Amino acid sequence: MATKVSNFSDLIQRVTASCLLHPLAGNRPDDISVQRSGSDSDSEEERYETKQEQDGFDEEEESKDWEAANKDEPSNERILEMEMLMGEVFDAVSAMKRAYVSLQQSHSPWDPDKMRVADVVVVAELRKLGVLRERFRRTVGGDGGGRGRWRLGSLTLREVVAPYEASLEELNKEVKAKQVEVDNLREKLKTATSFNSSGGRSKGKSKRRVSCTAQVAAAPAPAPEQFEATMNLVTEASKSFTSLLLSLMRSAHWDIAAAVRSIEAASSNATASADSVVGKNHSKYALESYVNRKIFQGFDHETFYMDGSLSSLLHPDQHRRDCFTQYRDMKAMDPVELLSILPTCSFGKFCFKKYLAIVHPKMEESLFGDLEQRRQVLDGHHPRSQFYSEFLGFSKAVWLLHLLAFSLDPLPSHFEANPGAEFHSQYMESVSKISCNNGAGNAYASMVVSFPVSPGFKLGNGSIIKARVYLVPKNGF
Repeated sequence: MATKVSNFSDLIQRVTASCLLHPLAGNRPDDISVQRSGSDSDSEEERYETKQEQDGFDEEEESKDWEAANKDEPSNERILEMEMLMGEVFDAVSAMKRAYVSLQQSHSPWDPDKMRVADVVVVAELRKLGVLRERFRRTVGGDGGGRGRWRLGSLTLREVVAPYEASLEELNKEVKAKQVEVDNLREKLKTATSFNSSGGRSKGKSKRRVSCTAQVAAAPAPAPEQFEATMNLVTEASKSFTSLLLSLMRSAHWDIAAAVRSIEAASSNATASADSVVGKNHSKYALESYVNRKIFQGFDHETFYMDGSLSSLLHPDQHRRDCFTQYRDMKAMDPVELLSILPTCSFGKFCFKKYLAIVHPKMEESLFGDLEQRRQVLDGHHPRSQFYSEFLGFSKAVWLLHLLAFSLDPLPSHFEANPGAEFHSQYMESVSKISCNNGAGNAYASMVVSFPVSPGFKLGNGSIIKARVYLVPKNGF
């Protein structure tokens, strides 16, 4: 019995010690075992540690949110950096605009070298804008709101640059097309003007040249019908240019009658009289006579006496072939575009000479108010004006007629009616209609030439291109 009591006391002591070491939770039942109490205590410790970790995570998230909130507020250094970047962007765009304007200016007048330089500058400025775009992306780009702002900024920059890129692409296409056209024109002109340097070649070189051009014999030969058709073009161009000149003179309040009397006196080598035999509505014929007399001077020489070339005498066959080649190559060319590329070619020099002969300084100053066009011509440039363009069309027609004349064998002979000469219908054509007042006989029998309007030509096949004349009655001359 004493042993059982001792064992029971020992058990109570052990349970008491265990309770002191591992106190039970207040919300647990009293009959829970010691082993269950130990397990609940371990779970409580785990929940406490988990809560500590969760609290730490929440604090870290709050810290990140605070940093992100502070990041949205740019610092002064960041603002200064962005201002500098935008300043560089504006400078690059301004430079590109200037380069683009230079690229446009190189088209008129056509300047391939200046165009290539301007093209390189435009491309360089576009590349600079691309570099600034990448700098902007690296500076502003990032996660969150910064990336959204970068996307908006990049779209804006792309919208600004896109029109220039499209225009540059179109200009590059035009440049390539123009370059091909220029190369073709240069090749044609090289062939057309090759005879200018043939006089200084040796006999051996001349023989080789003739042998190389022997294939040209198969090409169409010049025909008198072509010469007649070209002379018709000259007449039409002469009328058009004279009409424009007369309208400008009237706009400048010229005394047309006095001008006509001066032209009549120059035609007859006499002093201008007080009265003119030209009808009131026939002033255009007197002005056309003046223009044709000036532009046809020197027609019988192979270069209009612009130099002392004798190719037509030294190498007649080769010279005829070269002239006809020039005629065929130049026939379809626009004289304005041709002279914008080669302003000082033989045709360009012809235009310089004839413009200065037809339009004297007082006339130009009276018509246009200054001598700007004359200054450009004297400086070796061809003006871009309506008047000069009309003059170039007229000059081209005469130049083609001259080339065709020196392509024919034999060379056509040209003639001109003298003032006071009797009218011959075989060689002359009246520019004005003549009415027969008496109703019988030849109306032209009593008429004489007052002044020639344009020359006539006699071709090798015997055909005649009549000279145009202005007729007046014999008793009124």
